Amino acid sequence: QVQLVESGGGLVQAGGSLALSCRASGRILSLYNMGWYRQAPGKQRELVATIGSEGSTDYADSVKGRFTVSRDNAKTTAYLQMNSLGPEDTAAYYCNAWIRDSRGLVDTWGQGTQVTVSS
Repeated sequence: QVQLVESGGGLVQAGGSLALSCRASGRILSLYNMGWYRQAPGKQRELVATIGSEGSTDYADSVKGRFTVSRDNAKTTAYLQMNSLGPEDTAAYYCNAWIRDSRGLVDTWGQGTQVTVSS
């Protein structure tokens, strides 16, 4: 069974940077769109950034110019570089990917990694 494992979260001061990674593992037949979402306490989960299999990207307005999403298909890994972080970026960050395995096309989520930005 395929799974996504995130890493790289932590505590950082406002204005600082963090980099997240998300590696897909298992019997992957095809790896399609990958994305990052976040959920702050008391709020709904929201899209942060997505990247297609060919590298096309899309960002939430709130992170444009500060965050960069990328991927390495050979390593089945997506990345999120976050710069100029502010307290409003504090949230649990979740990786998402559409993966084709033996069951078919599966909408797959990671377990989440916490990002906390202190003011």
